[in-house]
This record gives sequence, C-alpha cells and structure tokens, in this order.
Amino acid sequence: MNKKEINEIKKNFSEKCGFFTIGTTVQALVDSEKNIKFRSSALFNTLPQDESELIMAILKKTLSGTYGKNLKEYAFPKDAYLDGGMQPFMYELMKSRLNDEELVTKFLDTIVEKMSYVSTYAIFTAACTYSVLKKTGNDELTDDAESEIDYNFIITAVCPVELRYDGLIFSDETNSIVKKTTADRIIEMPTDGFLFPIFSDRQPDINGVLVYSKNANKPNTSVVDDLLGCEFVMSFKNEKETFHAILGNVLGDELDYEMITNVNDKISELVDKSAHETEPATIGTHELSTILWNSGVSQEKLSELPKVFEHAMGDKTLTAVNLIERKTVLQTEGITVNIGKDAQDKVRCENIDGRRCLIISLDDPEVSVNGMPTNVK
Repeated sequence: MNKKEINEIKKNFSEKCGFFTIGTTVQALVDSEKNIKFRSSALFNTLPQDESELIMAILKKTLSGTYGKNLKEYAFPKDAYLDGGMQPFMYELMKSRLNDEELVTKFLDTIVEKMSYVSTYAIFTAACTYSVLKKTGNDELTDDAESEIDYNFIITAVCPVELRYDGLIFSDETNSIVKKTTADRIIEMPTDGFLFPIFSDRQPDINGVLVYSKNANKPNTSVVDDLLGCEFVMSFKNEKETFHAILGNVLGDELDYEMITNVNDKISELVDKSAHETEPATIGTHELSTILWNSGVSQEKLSELPKVFEHAMGDKTLTAVNLIERKTVLQTEGITVNIGKDAQDKVRCENIDGRRCLIISLDDPEVSVNGMPTNVK
C-alpha cells in the first residue's frame, strides 16, 4: 500500500460512506496473565449506536499516523505460506468474515500466545468490505461509476486497558462531591493494529499486511515477528541512529555544525519534493552520495560510503522522512540550544583563544532570558 491507497481506505472508513460496510465484529479482553476474560461476536449494525461509534473510531485509528513511521507494510516471507503459517490462516479468517467460531478462537489464542504486552488489553477485530469504484486515468470517478470489485479485509486493533478508581467525583445521588469507590477499566485508543490483506493498485493483495504502531520510536516488534510471522524492519528511531552512525563512519573529522545542517537541509528538500508522491522517498547509497557531495563532502570520504552503507543496511534503504530534524539542537554539558530552521545560518562554531566557542549572530539586540526581555550591548 502507498499513502494514496491508505488515504482512500481511511477516507471511506465510515458508516456514512455508501461503499463501505462492517460485518461481524469480535471483542475480547485479555488480562496481564494472558487469560481471555471476555469475548463476544456480533454484527456491527446490531450494536448500540454509541458503542458502535467508539469501535469505529478505535479501528480507524489503526490507519492513522505517518506512512513509513506509524504505518508500515510487510510482505509475508516464504515460511509464512507453509501449512500452519500465518498467511493461509489470515486468508481463511478473512474469507470466513469472522463467522467461523473455530477460526476466531484460534485467532484470539494466537494473539495472546504470540504477542507481548505489559498489561491488560482489549482486542477489536472487524470484517469489512469496501466496494472499489472505477476511476479514470486522472484519478476521477467515471460518470457511470460502479463497483469493479469488493475489497474484503480484516482490521484489528489492540488497546491498553487502564484501571481507574482513585479521585473525586460528583454524585448525582447525594448531590455532592465524594471519593470514587468503584473501579473502572477504561479502554484506550490502540497502540498496535494491522490490516489484511493490503490494498494495492486498487485491489486486494493477500501477500502483505499493513501494521500500525502508535509509538514509532518503540514499536511492539512481537506483532510483526512473532504474531504475523514477518521480518521486522528497523524503527524510526533505529533508522535515525543507523544514519548517524553511517555519517560518523564516513565523514569523521568533516562532520561539523555546517555539514550536519547542510545534509539535513538536502534531505528535507528531498522529502518536500516527494510530499505528493504515493511512496515515501528513500535514501540508498546513490542518493546519499549525491546529498553528501552537494553538501561539500570530499571525494576521498565518499569513496568509503558504499562499504559503510552496505555494512549497516545490507540491500535495504533508509526512509528519508525518518532522518530529518525540523530544528537543530546543540548540546554540551549543562547547555542546550534549540535553533529553528530559518536561523541555522546565524550560528557558527569557532576557536577563540584556543577555546571552542558557539557564536550566535543577533539581528535584534533584544534577547529574552527566562521569558523576560533584556538588551545585549
């Protein structure tokens, strides 16, 4: 799936859309000891409206976030297609529309067994259908737009459950503020989720799965590796750390303030140029070599890049949007300076009387200290 295809499903993921329906929904609550304390199945349109609206919001949340960070597509490896593998199981589950009790039980048991989770959580799964309409080459619906195919998919959300019991409440019975004496288990918005099969070239592709992670820095890798049987790719945080390591190994003593900000600007330009593309911009050896060359890196240093990049990434590429910084942060012991993108040229590092100094040019002599204006003379 690409950004455009995800947005199409997300836009039409609504009861108000005449081309989208939710069939059977499955709910379950799992305690911290991996016991399924509750489960139920019901047709979505038989649920109370206030309840169905909340479930709709929870499921739709797993289609949110940045593609490449919070949302990542994974292809099933060869082993996943063998008997007992996750791909044929997910395919059978999807075909059953969650109406096969035995398959649903196995699905829930597999989540509980394979997925790591630190506390009580709730599972919401729904069988959905999106009627895919015909479009012209200009990406517009035809005058006689009608459904070409039905895209049937299963979407799953995993939500933390918080126990809330302490505090004061207003009691309608006594018309007073009193201490809360009962405990409520509140189901939060999902931290993890996945959709199968993916929606590619406006049709279903049973060879992949779309995975949602609320925390792009610390994704739950067990969802990808253990539950779905796919190969986890590095997180947003890991990509940035790997990129920093590549720059450090290649540039060495050429890695200074000016070089770092120049490279960041070049990558930001690449991301901005590809903002309307369906696929996120990626950076391999060739792209990074061009960026570094345009940033002033010597040819001698660039000759080391292919070897360093391959050692760090193999045949994979980096996601450009995961590498950029929207502001520059300078840190040393006891001091942190945040520099906006438009002010990078006002800062430089110099050696003065044998000491490394940070020089900041001030167009306006007024400087705020702890929120109070001062004049620098």
